[in-house]
Formats: sequence, C-alpha cells, structure tokens
Amino acid sequence: MLELFPQGFEEIDRADGIDLVAYTDPGGEERVWAAFGPARASDVASGWEDRWREFHKPVVVDGLWIGPPWEQPPSAMLSVVIDPGRAFGTGAHATTRLALHLLGRLERGSLLDVGCGSGVLAIAAAKLGFQPVTAVDVDDQAVAAARRNADANGVTLHARVADAACDELPSADVAVANVTREIVEATAPRLEVARLVASGYLVSGRPPRLSGFVHVERASEGGWAADAYARGAQ
Repeated sequence: MLELFPQGFEEIDRADGIDLVAYTDPGGEERVWAAFGPARASDVASGWEDRWREFHKPVVVDGLWIGPPWEQPPSAMLSVVIDPGRAFGTGAHATTRLALHLLGRLERGSLLDVGCGSGVLAIAAAKLGFQPVTAVDVDDQAVAAARRNADANGVTLHARVADAACDELPSADVAVANVTREIVEATAPRLEVARLVASGYLVSGRPPRLSGFVHVERASEGGWAADAYARGAQ
C-alpha cells in the first residue's frame, strides 16, 4: 500500500481484522486489483476534502485554549491557534498537554524549544510570558510552519533549523523538549539551561537520567509522561 499510495492511506479497525483504504481514482483502483486481487470499491461521499478537520478539536490546558483556525476560541481565555499541517504538534497529543502543564508551573524567563515541530509549545510559552523564545528543529518544513503559526498568533519567535545533537544552541532559563527519550538523553548535557521539561515518551520505566540535572516532577496521562528537571549535581 505504501508503494501504491505513498501520499497515505487509511487503516480502519474491524472485528475480523483491518481494512486498508485508499482514496484514489480508477487508475489507482486498477493498481490495487493488480497487486492484491479483487478489492471492494465505492464512491466517496461529497465533502470528503474537509472531513479531516473532524479529527482536530480544541483542547484546554490549565486555562490555555489550543485549537485549529476554524474553531472560535473563548474571548476570556488565552488562545493558541495552530494550523494542522505536516509539522507535528496541534496540542491534542498528551505529550504536548503534559509539557505545557509543567511549563506553566515554572518561573517565566527565556525559553528554548528543542524539536519545535509546529511551534505549539514555543508559541504557548510566549503567550504564558516566556521571553525571548527560540525554537529549533532539524526539519525545515517544521521551522517554516512554526514561523507561520507564530505570525498568526502575534508572538515573536526566533525559529531556525538546527540539530540539537551537534549544532550550537543558545542558553536559556528553560528548555522544553517534546521528542523521544533517546533524543532527550543525548541532547540534555549540551543544554545551558536552569530548568528542563522533557516529554515524548511512554510512562513505563524510569524518567530519563540526564547528566547535570536533578529530576523534580513527573506528570502522566494516557500512558505518556513528561518530566521536569533542575540544573544541579547528580
């Protein structure tokens, strides 16, 4: 299916297995038949182009509203509007919410977002009063998305392409890294920060052991975890 439809296809859980569904034209249907034999085809109902929007709903994290541009944020609430695109991070994932929860408990200051994706954490931090805010990612499309989202939210964000494992990074009061456990453990010793919020991994197992940092607090939700650290001797 990946070879036939590299742009993507849908997996639908059924009681007796999984359906693999491609939204395609008669040529694509012919390729499916050639690869797999007889397949079931049906016309797609009108409005399919916008149906993906149903999967992107607003969330509220400690009084901060995060949602897509077609939803209306409450007037009395701080809001972060994120346009879902190729860059990871709409606010809906538990790791994003957990990281925001721990960030909100810290004293405001300068902030570095490692692996910024869409920029949701960096933008939310700016809305919460962190300044200046720098966001880095190895993906240039993610950095471009972060810049667009920052402009749409009226916040100042210094976003640039950088590999946190080897490139020079600015010092900051706080760093946030919603990535993988392996990247957190490899990157943390290079960070010149007083506080670190890490997320992006499952709650099972110990918190990451980070050289030069002391574990302060853990938050978890739906099998995912986030951890807060302070600079100090181990």
